[in-house]
Amino acid sequence: MEHAHPVSVKSEKFSWKGEPGFRPLVLVIMIIVFAIWLLLPAPQTILNMMTEEKPAGYIMSGKATTILENVSQTLKKELTVEDAAFKVKVMVGLLLFTALLWGTEALALGATDLLVGVIMYLFFIMQPDAIAKAYAQDAVFFVFGVLAVAVGVSATGLDKRIGFLLLSKIKSMTAFCFIFFPSIAISASFLSEHALVALLVPVLMGVYKASCKANGIEKDRALGIFLLLGLCFAANHGGPGSPAAGGRNAIMVGFLDQYGAPISFLEWMKYGLPFVPVMAMCVGAFMLLMFRPKMKVKNINPSEIVKAEVAKLGPFRGKQLIMAIILAILVILWIALGEEFGLGGPTIFAVVLMMIFRIVTWEDIQHRVHFDVVGLYAAACAIGKGLTLTGGALWMARTF
Repeated sequence: MEHAHPVSVKSEKFSWKGEPGFRPLVLVIMIIVFAIWLLLPAPQTILNMMTEEKPAGYIMSGKATTILENVSQTLKKELTVEDAAFKVKVMVGLLLFTALLWGTEALALGATDLLVGVIMYLFFIMQPDAIAKAYAQDAVFFVFGVLAVAVGVSATGLDKRIGFLLLSKIKSMTAFCFIFFPSIAISASFLSEHALVALLVPVLMGVYKASCKANGIEKDRALGIFLLLGLCFAANHGGPGSPAAGGRNAIMVGFLDQYGAPISFLEWMKYGLPFVPVMAMCVGAFMLLMFRPKMKVKNINPSEIVKAEVAKLGPFRGKQLIMAIILAILVILWIALGEEFGLGGPTIFAVVLMMIFRIVTWEDIQHRVHFDVVGLYAAACAIGKGLTLTGGALWMARTF
């Protein structure tokens, strides 16, 4: 009979300073500050707001006319003004406490995401079912779906093909600034800007090296900064283009819906997409003015390098073609059905299609989607719900 070998456990010396994911000293300090904030008497402005008749910026439910009545009805429990004001303090304190935990990594990201729900349960901010629903909002499914779709786009090489095609017609520095930058920004409104930047950096480094070699110089720092930071700045400006550009946009769609002012995918694009190429061209003009006078290389021709890279990708077919069709269908569903069915449903549908056609497996998604980031957005949505219900959001708006 074989004996199992004992598992050796690595002993770690405790340190108050800690490391990212667990910083005991920072965590203790923040807990003490949070506790002091809760023990302090509620500001008079909060107490007055609880009994104010139909305060502007707060949406009542049922027959309630004050925040106190609305919270009492929602919780199915008669509250005093002090009770309701205390819940405002809990949510405002929780917002700052959580933001500091995320920023300092005093606690692991996933643990912080769960802690939000724990505190809301302990202080009975909402009914238990309501807290669970606050975590599982349409915006959260949308964020998860977009991250999973990005896995499929990357796995098939579709992002690489799109990036190379954007560079294939660029034959000068001016075209790079005023055609490529707007193109990459618009692409980043619908695709992961992280993936686009990651795949294009090696290509641009090839452009950099070839340009330096053609001009007989060893290096050109100004050209390197121009190419790489310009790419990052342009991709960042894709954010306002559509709700698909990032989780922050999805959360705002959810908040607008909560406040009775829903915005569709197409309507968002009408406001945001025209801004994207304009700002990308401003980035191009800025980079050109700042760095061209300092460059040793006076012109570049990315198309020559990119043509060889595109040839290596092979024909546009198979899983890459299927992924492109799924992505096109997803954008159409967002535009056509986003207002009625939300953004999360069509995105999850796209994820299921990806798995049906074996573009990705569930194991791929588990390994490559950062679920603690999805949890972050879920926790942020829950905080938003709590702030909205208790009146904490209104008090912060009035105060700051």
